[in-house]
Amino acid sequence: MLAVFDGMGGAGGTVYDTPDGPRSGAYLASRIARDVVEQEMLNLLVPDWNLNGEAAAEELQRAVRDALQDRLAELKAPKSGLRSRLLRALPTTMAVLALQRSHRGGSKWLIHVFWAGDSRGYVFEPTGARQLTIDDLRDQGDAMSNLRRDSVVSNAISADTEFHVNYRRVELEAPFLLVCATDGCFGYLPSPMHFEELVLGSLAAARSVTGWSQAIQDAIVPVTGDDAAMAVIAVGADFDELKSLYTPRVADLAAEYTGPIDALSRSVERAEQELHRLQQRQLDDTEQLWTRYKSGYEHYLHGPIEPHADAPETTEPLVVVPASEPVSEAAQAETTIADDVHDGSPKIEGTS
Repeated sequence: MLAVFDGMGGAGGTVYDTPDGPRSGAYLASRIARDVVEQEMLNLLVPDWNLNGEAAAEELQRAVRDALQDRLAELKAPKSGLRSRLLRALPTTMAVLALQRSHRGGSKWLIHVFWAGDSRGYVFEPTGARQLTIDDLRDQGDAMSNLRRDSVVSNAISADTEFHVNYRRVELEAPFLLVCATDGCFGYLPSPMHFEELVLGSLAAARSVTGWSQAIQDAIVPVTGDDAAMAVIAVGADFDELKSLYTPRVADLAAEYTGPIDALSRSVERAEQELHRLQQRQLDDTEQLWTRYKSGYEHYLHGPIEPHADAPETTEPLVVVPASEPVSEAAQAETTIADDVHDGSPKIEGTS
């Protein structure tokens, strides 16, 4: 059996006082659920007995719910004044893979898959990785689309909301790898293919199981934006046999999937860098050209301001007459009348 539990820090951010010090609801929930599920599954996985998966899922749901509710009552936490459908008391996800042989001594195995939330179970076969769980998200999508949008978990274990434990059964033939992982392991990679490459590429380069584990951690930590937990079990092969089985798959992944994606990503990155360079050049060149243009453009804005007079001075307005059109007799008459009427300087009242 292998499993992971991912306490939901956003929904379960409430901090409780415990004998061990302040602990968040997410921290407590993941550990309570882990302990309960471990004990229940040890009782249910009886050798030579085919597990009733549906009944086991119901039993896990009941046992975990009761344990979380009892712990919440013990914590005596004050009721929060906040009201939100996103807030939960002691919330966590779960992904559990339990193995039973189909036949004694045979190479076929029954895999009992239990989950709630967006933590995942996988099988890595020599021909490729297969997801065994379906993400419990409000916006349903496949593994690639779920990477591109941040949807809300629609079904998670908690003390104060209804939830259910999903179940399915898969029959596999050894050798294979089983993997349980929280979303911090796969949710920040470019594609599901990159997750397979990360796990198997680390295996191919490692010299020991410990080195393999450390290599996976070293690859995940720099890119993840979340806590990350992974559990792995190999069935039907030792470490050296696993390397021999899965190393060819790493080369295939790079050639057919991750290599082309990474090449396009690098092209996009270069184009974005060039776009940024051109945008900055546009700003710099525009500023320089404006500086050159500005002095003439603002010539009259920075000259001395003429004092305001109560009455404008009397001036002789200028009359512009096209040379090809002589002044008419009517215009001359209007000019004469204007001269007769005004005592000051002559003023032209009208022209034609």
